[in-house]
Amino acid sequence: MESKGPKALKAHEGDNEVKYKFLSLLLPLLIAPIAHGQSARKSAQETPPKQASKPGKTGQPKSAAAEIRAILDAQVAAWNAGKLEEFMDGYWRSPDLTFFSAGRKLSGWDATIERYRKTYQAEGKEMGKLAFSDLDIQQLGPNAAVVRGRWELTLSDGKKPGGLYTLIFRRFKEGWKIVHDHTSSNQ
Repeated sequence: MESKGPKALKAHEGDNEVKYKFLSLLLPLLIAPIAHGQSARKSAQETPPKQASKPGKTGQPKSAAAEIRAILDAQVAAWNAGKLEEFMDGYWRSPDLTFFSAGRKLSGWDATIERYRKTYQAEGKEMGKLAFSDLDIQQLGPNAAVVRGRWELTLSDGKKPGGLYTLIFRRFKEGWKIVHDHTSSNQ
């Protein structure tokens, strides 16, 4: 059996810290509906939010799915306009935001925007034109939702990198925000 030195234990403790933060964000959102006798897997269309939703153009409250879809649409528009700061408005501006991609775990809004800057705005890089498709928005409770979908960039050289993503949204006083993003690439 291999013994673990102090460096290996320290690295393992960091993994547990990220897992703990992620679970501490997600667990209360999943337990609340179950404690109230609701299924945690009901879709946004089946479970209207208990809190008042923002009114739509018709004066009727918008569903959680419609509110979340509007956030994603605004992100695509901001990205395609080259406005990374506006794109990031969809994310929870907190050190507890988590972003997993390419085998890396990032914590915090600042680390997430820095990753985007290095990957898409650094010299010799481009943002391209973003598109989201195959959206599946499932409300997990009055203040939590999971979104699965596909992303694709169209670059100036005709290449189209893309992949899948899973987002966890949480409803705050100011509205729905992404608290966790797990993005994978086809490459």
